Amino acid sequence: MPCYTYVMSGAISQRELRNDSGRIMRALIEGETFVITRNGEPIGELTPLRRHRFVRTEAAVELFRTAAPVAYDRFRHDLDQIADQDVAPRA
Repeated sequence: MPCYTYVMSGAISQRELRNDSGRIMRALIEGETFVITRNGEPIGELTPLRRHRFVRTEAAVELFRTAAPVAYDRFRHDLDQIADQDVAPRA
């Protein structure tokens, strides 16, 4: 799936929703959420139904900022214990 990058405000007008629906739908696919306004007043929220497939870099960095360090050798050992390293294709 292609990655679309848009600089969009979290709030969009009713007119913008009508006129730019394709662009807004692509942004929804990317996980954007919008507040719909009419005459400058918020009237609803447009959110994606699926879970986010794409995580923004800033969110990932913040999420792992306080994570424990990874012991590479132990991690590699654990992966080798559960992952099939056979190069033969599966049937």
